[in-house]
Parts: sequence; structure tokens; C-alpha cells
Amino acid sequence: MLDESYSLGKQLTSAAIASFATSNIVGGGGRKSTIKVVLTSSDVNVDGFCMSRCGTHGSTTASDSGDKHAYIWVGNSVTQCPGHCAWPFHQPIYGPQSPPLVAPNGDVGIDGMVINLAGLLASTVTNPFGNGYFQNETAPLEVASACSGIYGSGAYPGYAGNLLVDYTTGGSYNAEGDNGRKFLLPAVLDPTTKTCSTLH
Repeated sequence: MLDESYSLGKQLTSAAIASFATSNIVGGGGRKSTIKVVLTSSDVNVDGFCMSRCGTHGSTTASDSGDKHAYIWVGNSVTQCPGHCAWPFHQPIYGPQSPPLVAPNGDVGIDGMVINLAGLLASTVTNPFGNGYFQNETAPLEVASACSGIYGSGAYPGYAGNLLVDYTTGGSYNAEGDNGRKFLLPAVLDPTTKTCSTLH
């Protein structure tokens, strides 16, 4: 559902995101086993966005049934912090200054959101209510945050790894979706090998 009227305004707190995610506005009602996703546009500011996070996941408890519901929020960073939340499709704000990759769908903000959404989805599935999978007790990283900045084999700080390139658009990707759409998805931690697993 699209909230074009900005019913909560353009400056949101984490609590407002959680409330909005579990409201009937987002859809899905009170169904169990669903993950509600909130995507904010580039002109919406969320507390902590760009400074410490590009999105988040969490859960709330329904007041009527007591059921827990998982949710994800991801912000569009194209005008606020593309060097932080849309890397490697934008020059990084710190670290090695390698040239940015071409976004596979031609939109740095949206392609950056896909990366963040994919990582948060993996973390939500493995740790929906904060008591699921973490890398270990001393490094409480989830399956995607443990592999930050890794998208292909051979990745190292400032280099996303060996990726496929669409020779028509120049876009870098490692996954294909419906209708030939191309995406860049983050690596996730394989708990068996304790290494970051990439698609390519």
C-alpha cells in the first residue's frame, strides 16, 4: 500500500515505523507468519538513518491477540547518504575510494534499497524476534551483517567482489529475478562453515 499523504509526516521515529508496520495501512491484517515491509521515500527522514543504519528489522506484539509480528524498514538513501547506504553504487563516504559500480536497474537509491532489504530479510527470517541466530555471543552479528560489504567472491574492503556485468547497461549484479531483472544481493553467513556465502 502506498501512503502518499505521509500520514505520519516526513520525520519518523523508530517507534512510529514499528507502529506503522503493524498497522492495517500496510496490509496483511493480523495474519501470523508474515513479515511486513515499510519502504520510505528519499524525502522521509527516520531517526538514525544514515548515521548508524540503512534500515532495520524488529517485532511488535499485537495488543488484541498477543501475537508477535515481524517487520522490516528500509530507507531510500539516494539524496541523504548514498555513500553509506547505496554503496557499491555510489562513492563510499570513507575507506578505499574505488569507482562506484553501475546500478543494475539504473536507480542508485532503489538498487541500494534492494541490497538492504535482502540483508534484512535474511536476518529477519533467521532472527525474527531477537532470540534467533547470531554469529556468536561475543560478536552479536546476524547472518547478513556478519558479511557486510561482500557481494561476490574475492571481496575485500572497498571491493564488492567478482560480479556479473550486464554488457548492455554496464550494471553489476549477482542475481536475476522475474522478467530478466538483475539485482545485487549481499552475502550471508553460512553457519556450518562460518564463512560468507555469495551467489557468484
